[in-house]
Order: sequence, then structure tokens, then C-alpha cells
Amino acid sequence: MAAEQESPSMSKNVAELTVGVLGGTGDQGRGLANRLAAAGHPVIIGSRSAERAQAAADGLGPGRGIRGMANADAATEADVVIVAVPWEGHRDLLESLAGPLNGKIVIDCVNPLAFDKRGAYSIPVPEGSAAQQAAEVLPGSRVVGAFHHVSAVVLLDPEVATIDLDVMVLGDDREATDLVQALAGRIAGCRGIYAGRLRNCGQVEALTANLVSVNRRYKAHAGLRITDV
Repeated sequence: MAAEQESPSMSKNVAELTVGVLGGTGDQGRGLANRLAAAGHPVIIGSRSAERAQAAADGLGPGRGIRGMANADAATEADVVIVAVPWEGHRDLLESLAGPLNGKIVIDCVNPLAFDKRGAYSIPVPEGSAAQQAAEVLPGSRVVGAFHHVSAVVLLDPEVATIDLDVMVLGDDREATDLVQALAGRIAGCRGIYAGRLRNCGQVEALTANLVSVNRRYKAHAGLRITDV
């Protein structure tokens, strides 16, 4: 990103940010939208269909500042954008949105996983990780990896007031990772923890397969806590 291009999110206090969630009609996207709206953020759910996006927004409750739009409009309107789409459509969607995402912080939480009769396993990504693929496809954006290990079930559960979880935040832009850490911390019970450069995101995404195995064995919705920090 050229030095003169400032992310719109950098001119606002983190509490004022409008957050767009691409793929927001899925469980993970709706869950993050739910918790960020509870923290007071205006949220835009994005989808290929504006009607589906609005239906998902309505389903999270009226009067909460959650709107639904087509993905391109959500990317344009939001200050910060979370990518929560299925891995299979990741590259194509981001390539189509390179224009409206230019100059913005893009938070990638996509986990390239597959499943067989032995359970979940990580899929090799030529660029190294989904977040690195996003950075390659969006050279004008400030890409950060985060929110990989947050259970959608917990995010959507109205009985869960606080989420006992640390969010590992990875990226090469200190301003952007600091902002995403602060954004994660606005979800009740969460902390944002810096966990390295974007090149280290592959093992963070792959760790989700291990958590799936934990959850299946123990019938849980496990997350992570980083000790001594």
C-alpha cells in the first residue's frame, strides 16, 4: 500500500469502527457479527445476495445496528472487513473486491480445512496460508490474520455472556495488528494477542483441525488461552 494511502479505520477510535463481515450469512460470520454488535459496533453482513444478507442481519435481532448488503457494498461501506467465507470461494471473492478493499484493514479468519472419515485436516495452500493468499490478492489492503479459533456455536449462544478466549493476531503492519487486537478485546471475555508475522499464519489456521478433534472427542467448544502474557 502506498505511504500516502491511509486506512479509513486509522482515523477513528476502535469503538467507532463499522465492521463488515464477508460471508456473514454463515455461522462464523453471523457469530462474529453478533458479538461485535453486542460490543456496540455498527456491523454490515455481506453475502452474494443482498436479500440473504439482510435476512441474516434480521435474524440476529432488530435494533442492533446490523445491516445486510451485497459483498461489494459491504466492503465499500465498512471501515474494517472480516473475511469469513468458505475456503473454496476465498480467492475468487477477494479478487473481485480488490477495488473496494483497497487501503482497508482486512481480517482473514478463513481456515483451509477438509474432512474425511478420520476427521479434520489442513489443506496445503500454495501461498502458505489463507491470510497470505489474501495479502497476495489484495496488495493495496492491510491484511491481518485473526479470529481463527472462535467457536461459532459459542458466538451465537445467547446464554454465553463472555467468551473465554484469546485471539491470535498475525500480520506485518504494526498499526493494523494493534487495531485488530483492540477490536478482539471489545468482545466480552476475549483478548487479542500478537502472534507473529503473516508468514506464521499457516500453522495457526491448521491448528483449527486439532481443535476440531478436541471438540469432537470431548463434546466441547474449545478455544485457546495464552499463558504468562
